[in-house]
Amino acid sequence: MKLFVGLGNPGKEYEWTRHNMGFITIEKFADIAGGVFDRNDFKGEYGLIKNPAFPEPILILKPQTFMNLSGTSVKPLADFYKLNPEDIVIVYDDMALPEGSIRLRPDGSSGGHKGMQNIIEQFGTDKFKRIRIGIGEPPHNDSINYVLGKPKGESQEVLDEATSLAAKALRDIGFGKDFTRIMNQYNTAAKKG
Repeated sequence: MKLFVGLGNPGKEYEWTRHNMGFITIEKFADIAGGVFDRNDFKGEYGLIKNPAFPEPILILKPQTFMNLSGTSVKPLADFYKLNPEDIVIVYDDMALPEGSIRLRPDGSSGGHKGMQNIIEQFGTDKFKRIRIGIGEPPHNDSINYVLGKPKGESQEVLDEATSLAAKALRDIGFGKDFTRIMNQYNTAAKKG
């Protein structure tokens, strides 16, 4: 079994903010894979996808803890289903990447992302696959208002494309394709885009 996690903040006011790129991506993946978030537990909304196209079931999760406590949802769910960190893929926004780009990595530090940092702290390891959605640097060093702001115009278009591409990368991971190959394919595709 695999667990795909999209990070974000719950509530209407945070929908389509830059900080919710993980939520948006995981929802798009659910649409592709025929999944629904029909369960509320482990401080999150989650669902279980049993699609014959995937060699194993896939859990999808949107933590409802607010970003900085994401690990307090991910860890109990992973423990309940006896999942290892290697079985988990985390999707989240990243200011260090150009807007609209995506980067897959097999592991690594949080890069200062508080949601990812909390997950690493809860598990005591950084051995999680991750997909980072580039949202770019804030124009006036006002990172809080920037990440909680809603992109408009061209920014919204490129982020819509990036989250769609990231959802397809999740689909390919779900198919059981080699992660390094997926990483090379989508990291290159994002650079060209």
